[in-house]
Amino acid sequence: MNSYLLLKWLHVLSSVLLVGTGFGSAFYFFFAQRSGSLAVQAAVNRLVVRADWWFTTPTVLLQPATGLLMAQQAGWDWWQTPWLRWSLALYLLAGACWLPVVWLQIQMARLASEALARDQPLPPRYGVYLRCWTLLGFPAFAAMLVIYYLMLAKPAL
Repeated sequence: MNSYLLLKWLHVLSSVLLVGTGFGSAFYFFFAQRSGSLAVQAAVNRLVVRADWWFTTPTVLLQPATGLLMAQQAGWDWWQTPWLRWSLALYLLAGACWLPVVWLQIQMARLASEALARDQPLPPRYGVYLRCWTLLGFPAFAAMLVIYYLMLAKPAL
């Protein structure tokens, strides 16, 4: 396997892990919040934070590295290639949403664990964090879907 194909394999695999973990975590996180069970919320919140550290963080780093190396090997100047520029800009947008989401998830996991340990309801701040988490998720996932289109179609914009 040549270096370009290895980079491409890593790029595709990491994109699947990045978006797949993101969608899967968001699905379980979203529905755990509506379960009415503090134990479920605490457990799922903790696992979503763990999934972000184990899967999302490494792939967040691999994506631009492998993508830019492939572009270089293919002879594309990413400053002069509109679909690459848009992909990078959208990736930065998704990252700008993801970083606060990670912080929110950590805070929500801590609040849920504390409430469960004390046998108390979640504090009002938890609901504020959940609304912010939800609002930040929409542009991040939309950006990733557009990036998939740009990667596959490579349109002349």
